[in-house]
Amino acid sequence: MASAQGLRQVAWFDCPGGGQVVVDGRTAYVAHMKAPHGTTIVDVADPKSPRALATLEVPAGVHSHKVRAANGLMLVNREAQPADKGGAGGGLGIYDVSTPSRPREITFWRCGGSGVHRFTFDGRYAYLSPEMDGWIGNIVMILDLAEPSRPQEVGRWWMPGQWIAGGETPAWKGRQHRCHHPIRLGNRLYVSYWHGGFVILDIEDMAKPRHVSGLDWSPPFITPTHTALPVPFPLQGRRVMLVADEDVAKLQPGPPSFLWLVDISDERRPVPFASFQVAGVDGSPQPEFTGCHQPCEDVRSTEIPVAWFASGLRLVDIAASHAPREVGHFLPDPPAGHQRVCANDVCVDDRGLIYVIDRGRGLHILERA
Repeated sequence: MASAQGLRQVAWFDCPGGGQVVVDGRTAYVAHMKAPHGTTIVDVADPKSPRALATLEVPAGVHSHKVRAANGLMLVNREAQPADKGGAGGGLGIYDVSTPSRPREITFWRCGGSGVHRFTFDGRYAYLSPEMDGWIGNIVMILDLAEPSRPQEVGRWWMPGQWIAGGETPAWKGRQHRCHHPIRLGNRLYVSYWHGGFVILDIEDMAKPRHVSGLDWSPPFITPTHTALPVPFPLQGRRVMLVADEDVAKLQPGPPSFLWLVDISDERRPVPFASFQVAGVDGSPQPEFTGCHQPCEDVRSTEIPVAWFASGLRLVDIAASHAPREVGHFLPDPPAGHQRVCANDVCVDDRGLIYVIDRGRGLHILERA
C-alpha cells in the first residue's frame, strides 16, 4: 500500500525499469535493466516536467544497467546477461554528452568475462569492477580517461585466490568473492566484495593499490555486500563507513538484508557498531528484492536516502551514529505490470531533489515535505 512521510513526489517519469540514476547539472541519466533498453537521457531543468532527450539501445544478451556522467562524459557498462555465463562484448562505453540530446560514442573499452558490472567516475579516473581473462570473478581496476578516446589502465587489485591463471586457488565457491564496486575518498578505495565482505585499499600509488584492511561477515550473514560508502565527515568523533548488503544471492533462506555502520577510525581494524532495519521486519525468510540495496553515494548530511527494494525509499538519519533512525520514507504503488515496488537506486541533485529509479518501471522525483 502506498505511503509517504517527510517526502512528496514532484514528478514521475515513465521509462523502462532501471539499475541506476545519476544527475549531472540539469540532466538525469537512467541506466536500464533489460535489453534493448540501454540508457535514457532526461532533461530535469523543470523537475515537474521531465522530458526524454535521447535513448541508447543494447543488443540482446547484454545489459547496460549502470551509468555515470561528469565533465561532458557519460560512461555506461556492458555486461553479459546472465553474468555468470559470460559472453562477448562486455566493457565500458565512453560517450561525449556535452550536448546531452546528441550523445556520441567516443570509444568502447573491452574486457574479458561477462564485462563490467559497476563503477564510479570522478571526471578523470574510473574505478571499475571488470571481469578479466585469467581471473575468476570481477576485480578492482582504475582507468585513466584523461584522453577519453584512449583509456589507460593505471592499476588493478584482486583478492588473493582470484588470479587462477597465475596459479592462485580460491578458498570460496565460484564467483562468490568478487568486486562489486569501488568508491574513492581521498587516497583510499572502499570496495564492496560481494560474499567476500569489503576491503579498504590505499591508492596513494594508483599503479600499486595496497590492501589496508577488510572484513567479511558473509557467512554468518546470508546476503552479499553491495556498497561500502565512507562518510566524508566525522560522526560523534568517529570516522564511519556505511555498508549496504544487497537482498539477493542469499546463502540460504532468511530475513532481508539491512544497513551497517562501521567504525573506521582505525582503518586497520574496522568495527561494525550499529545497524538499521526497516520497522516491522522479523526474522522470517522473505523473497529476494525485499530488503536493503543502495544508499545515495553523494553524502551531504546525516540524512541518507537509501533505495530499499520492496520498501521503497528510506531516509535514514545517522547523526546519532549508534542509533540510526528513519526520518522519512516514500513507498508508491507498484508500477503497472509488477506486484511489488523495487527501488533500485537513488541520487540527489544540487537542488536537494531526490531521484529514485524502480527496477520494474519508472523514475520518481521527490522533495522533502
